[in-house]
Amino acid sequence: MVRFPLLLIITGTVAAFTNPINTKGCSRCNLAMLDYDEMDTFDQVFSRRDLFAKSAGAMAFATILSNANVDAASAKAGAPTKAELDRIKIGYERLDYLLKNWDEVTTTCRDNGGECKRDAQPVRAYLGLRSTTDPLFQIEKVFDKVKYMDDIDDLEIFFSASEEWTSAVTMSNSMAFISQFGEYNPSGGKEEVLKYLNESKKQVIIAESSLKQIIGVLNL
Repeated sequence: MVRFPLLLIITGTVAAFTNPINTKGCSRCNLAMLDYDEMDTFDQVFSRRDLFAKSAGAMAFATILSNANVDAASAKAGAPTKAELDRIKIGYERLDYLLKNWDEVTTTCRDNGGECKRDAQPVRAYLGLRSTTDPLFQIEKVFDKVKYMDDIDDLEIFFSASEEWTSAVTMSNSMAFISQFGEYNPSGGKEEVLKYLNESKKQVIIAESSLKQIIGVLNL
């Protein structure tokens, strides 16, 4: 009968047994090479079922630890940077300036004392909807990273404020867009431009309030 040696490997490491088992006269061997005829003797030393159960358990535990370390590293890497958080503060200050100087900022005049008219374009710029260089441009992506920050106690308030921000910006943008073309509508005119511009302002007030809440929660 042909005999095949059985090599035991546990989680990538060759298992060495030094028990007094027949190793074909190799008294100095560190590795036990067992014949199938000797399996009864081996079973008495170490149950195969226990061996694989313990090996599987060790591997599962190592996997859990590895995944936990990866998740922790990802969470830390996902937190907003100081520069990103500063954009929130700068954006809030710009909105505060816009509201305090609303008529001036939303009025444009032609050169050399030409005609002046109300313009909603600056509103969209202050809300971060015109250029990638605007502080509030896609600021929602920064909000999404806040969940990875440490020591944020009022996340519920934060999420509520961020949702209010998104809603207010969307409405203000819509009203500003309608205002821009209000004068050209068949039933429109300067009154329509001003009407929707004022509606846009109401939403900017809500957006500014939302940012103020967010700044308070994040202790910026």
